Amino acid sequence: MLSLRDKLRATQGAPKRSTPARPAAQDCYMRATDFDLPEGTSLPEGVLQLMQGDPALPYAADPERFLFLDTETTGLSHGAGTVAFLVGVGVIRCGKLTVYQYLMRDYDEEVFVLRHVREHLEKCQVLVTFNGRSFDMPLLETRFIMQRMPVDIEEIPHADLLHTARRVWKLRLGRCNLGSLEELIFHEPREEDLPGSEVPQRYFDYLKQHDFQLLEDILKHNAQDIASLARLLFHLARLHETPLAAEHLQDIYSLGRVYEKRGRMQTARMCYRAADAGSMSQLSRERLADNLRREKRPEEAAAIYEKMIASRQGGARPYIALSKLLEHRLKAPEAAADITRRGLVYAADLPPSDRNRADFEDLTRRYARLLRKISPEG
Repeated sequence: MLSLRDKLRATQGAPKRSTPARPAAQDCYMRATDFDLPEGTSLPEGVLQLMQGDPALPYAADPERFLFLDTETTGLSHGAGTVAFLVGVGVIRCGKLTVYQYLMRDYDEEVFVLRHVREHLEKCQVLVTFNGRSFDMPLLETRFIMQRMPVDIEEIPHADLLHTARRVWKLRLGRCNLGSLEELIFHEPREEDLPGSEVPQRYFDYLKQHDFQLLEDILKHNAQDIASLARLLFHLARLHETPLAAEHLQDIYSLGRVYEKRGRMQTARMCYRAADAGSMSQLSRERLADNLRREKRPEEAAAIYEKMIASRQGGARPYIALSKLLEHRLKAPEAAADITRRGLVYAADLPPSDRNRADFEDLTRRYARLLRKISPEG
């Protein structure tokens, strides 16, 4: 019978077993999928700058040089441990969208994913994302740095459609994620879609089990995001080009706000007038009157405030605004005093609130000052 010492000597003398080394990665997994674009691919000149408010974007842009990009990541932070394990990019050719997806099946394939993405970035004229300015591109920039692959992402003109969509639809829809927009704007809700919150864990399960079927839902989800992103760009472009074609008054009003912010006052006023109905009447009239006042068209602004007063819209604010116009722009202090008096009578019956109390105090001080101003002794 062997002693313990003999057993140890026998173990030390036996050749060690080694697991075969995994072959070095030669490339990442790649897939290409074609999509039709029901919205078409026309892009009027200047509309991209109008939508984004960014003069760095080209005035005349070629959609076939756009790059639509979306990532799937191992987490939601920008830390060094977060990786974009799947990057999808879409390009337009002959009116169709082709989505190229680059997936790392293990961590040593990340460099190949990034090489392919860099090639696309270097060729594109405009980068289009949905929240990419805050998430996707900072994360990719970090990964390029970690892999010692210089890419000047900041130099690429970038259109982030999340902010454009919010400016147009947040008033009506509230939430403006891609899934909501597909359902409420395109009327095409996704079926059996993998929630984005489950993507990281699904990828980690794949790394343990190496069952590629675990990734199919992620690939489908990512490709659909890019197809929706491209469709959204052209839909938004048409709305900005012809804002009165919008189906909802809230959207026409919101587009008016965009035009006003961009200094396109005539079109902004057209939108406000078109949206002056139903529940949007008060907001539209407030913006229209304020726009006319700032454009030094006091008579027209005063007429809008008179409409609001007649319709009992806006509480006491139209009385205050009209009083200011009459006194300072139209040089009619007597008329300003009269409208202020009417405002005091109206405000006295409003329900108590901080705003109504402040407006009543404003009217009280204003009326006293105007009486002093128009009195013979004043």
